[in-house]
Amino acid sequence: MDQADLIWHNGELVAWEDAKVHVLSHGLHYGTGVFEGVRAYETADGSAIFRHAEHLDRLKRSAELYYMPLPYSSEQLRQATHQLLIANNLRECYVRPIAFRGYGVMGLYPLEAPVEVSIAAWPWGAYLGEDSKEVGIRAKVASWRRMNGDSFIPESKACGQYLNSVLAKIEATKAGYEEAILLDQRGFVGEGSGENLFLVKDGVLHTPSLSGGILEGITRNSVITIAHDLGYTVLERDITRTELYVADELFATGTAAEIAAIREVDGHAVGGGRRGPVTAELQRVFEDAIRGRESRYAHWLDHVEVPAPAS
Repeated sequence: MDQADLIWHNGELVAWEDAKVHVLSHGLHYGTGVFEGVRAYETADGSAIFRHAEHLDRLKRSAELYYMPLPYSSEQLRQATHQLLIANNLRECYVRPIAFRGYGVMGLYPLEAPVEVSIAAWPWGAYLGEDSKEVGIRAKVASWRRMNGDSFIPESKACGQYLNSVLAKIEATKAGYEEAILLDQRGFVGEGSGENLFLVKDGVLHTPSLSGGILEGITRNSVITIAHDLGYTVLERDITRTELYVADELFATGTAAEIAAIREVDGHAVGGGRRGPVTAELQRVFEDAIRGRESRYAHWLDHVEVPAPAS
């Protein structure tokens, strides 16, 4: 990964290599932490963090669901992120806020362990590869099922829960695919290892419903809004595995992945094995939104006064 100079940790900017935690931190042993993935983009009006408020709201909600009251308000974390981008002179980057139980107790009752908060930012390109948007990726339905809401809290972006995704990602990668697709406990389509999923059939968009235990993605929400504004119908429903194979188009959404076309699933070419027109149109409008070129989505941008590079 590309290293920046500084990380915001518990209220202070520290050198990247000095942002350390104790080896007996509770979050390291038991996964008691929550995080967010956020992106900042360069626009004509300077750097802007995409849907920053929504990400910070979800971070707070994720923490509360696991009984982790954050020691900082959302506005304090927003200002800290601005401070971090300015200090690192990052005009376009990925931002990773994380809150976790630190050093203090061992065992499965964590409430006496302190809650620590860090924010890191660094340059990061397309998560699923530079060709993922236009050429598309190959995906495999994993043997691992998406975790059940009876055992975890899918609505929370919690650290330990991502072991589920790690297993699926390793399996897919070892089989020669770029991404995994997890079915839910009922056998319907859930999500990718780190993305929400959409299929297009006869001009209508379909996406798994929240009742299936998926994470309510912020990029997913953005795509649904854009699709409605473009006049598309979007159906949130149970989707079968076979529907992935016979879809006209298929794509994945997420902060890291943005909007990535899926050209193949389990060896079946989707839509002739190429990106479809609906996917391309949604990508175009989404790109305009994150770059500040679409006025109706201007409220999604949190502008940061990062100094321009020296000439």
